[in-house]
Amino acid sequence: MKTAPIKLGLRENWQQFTLLVIVNAFVGGMVGMERSIFPQFAELEFGVASKTAILSFITAFGLTKAITNYFTGRLANKYGRKNLLLFGWAVAMPVPFLLIYAPTWGWVIFANVLLGISQGLTWSSTVVMKIDLVGEKDRGLAMGLNEFAGYFAVGTVAFLSGLIAHQYGITPYPFYLGIGISIVGFLLTLFWVKDTRAFVQQEHATDQTPPMDHIFLETTFKNKTLSAVTQAGLVNNLNDGMIWGLLPMVLLSVNYNNEDIGMLTAIYPTVWGIGQLFTGKMADLYSKKAMLFWGMLLQGVAILLIPFSNSFLLLSVISSILGLGTALVYPTFLSTIAQATSPQQRAESIGTFRLWRDLGYAIGAVISGITADLFGIAYAIFLIGGLTIISALIIAFRMPAQIKPLSG
Repeated sequence: MKTAPIKLGLRENWQQFTLLVIVNAFVGGMVGMERSIFPQFAELEFGVASKTAILSFITAFGLTKAITNYFTGRLANKYGRKNLLLFGWAVAMPVPFLLIYAPTWGWVIFANVLLGISQGLTWSSTVVMKIDLVGEKDRGLAMGLNEFAGYFAVGTVAFLSGLIAHQYGITPYPFYLGIGISIVGFLLTLFWVKDTRAFVQQEHATDQTPPMDHIFLETTFKNKTLSAVTQAGLVNNLNDGMIWGLLPMVLLSVNYNNEDIGMLTAIYPTVWGIGQLFTGKMADLYSKKAMLFWGMLLQGVAILLIPFSNSFLLLSVISSILGLGTALVYPTFLSTIAQATSPQQRAESIGTFRLWRDLGYAIGAVISGITADLFGIAYAIFLIGGLTIISALIIAFRMPAQIKPLSG
């Protein structure tokens, strides 16, 4: 039987691409399940009051997701993207049940270790598969659509879990969302997703990018473009880890209820998600360096304003600015790395970037938790905001304006 010729492009592969966008929405929904309710869940169900202890779940999640990102990138060519994606969904399935029936806080940490492994496998696989399908011309658009689906789902499910918690209590009902999400994600992958390794071979035949000798070292330190993007990715998730853990506490301290907290914590990832529908394509057309600089700068300024704000309207505006700043950088990170690497080394370089980026969750949780316990939440927020502005300056002074010429 004759197989159809492989063609790179978004239009040529729209069916598989659309399916992968839907799958990534389910991936994002698994994180959104925890996003608005976890600090209260820790305090009410387990009596965990220390900021550092509460944020330990983000540390566990970030460390395991980061490490899994790296190995997913390294193993993608060997074992296949689809197999890793399917395994990631299998790992996600016990998570909601562990959260519902956890007898101690240690079981909650274990659930977040599994969630981190699952997210590393699933999100990394869908990112690499979409880049494989579309070729070079629409890479930014592809990443924008991918990250839109994931983070719009984070925001939507965060809002729903906050609403459910307000109506029916912190546990178990909000976690039922995760049971449905993991089952549907697994079945979609099993029956309809196809592997994309053959597309890599097709692109490799015509690509002129010189291979790197040491992918990890080049991505982390040596290559000016890749290392500038990598440090910004780490700082981006460092501040996201702080927002995830501390923003609900800030809102609780000024007497917002679960429904309002769910709404305010959902605005940031929702704007982040929707914004990427536009910023992804912008990354194909405009200066990636400028988008990264302004995105990180906007994030830093927005974070520094949080301690001075307690009205719902003002916090909504700040969350929207933070979401916009993140939308400018998130698809641009990935499309920049994809443009600066050869097709055969792309998955491992993206895995290395995502290792450092998601270590930011753990680093952000530890730094902000310790600072909040020692000096107060406001000082933790100021520290993270300052680090984000420094990251923008590193982009400005280290990253070259030109990456490499687009082929064809």
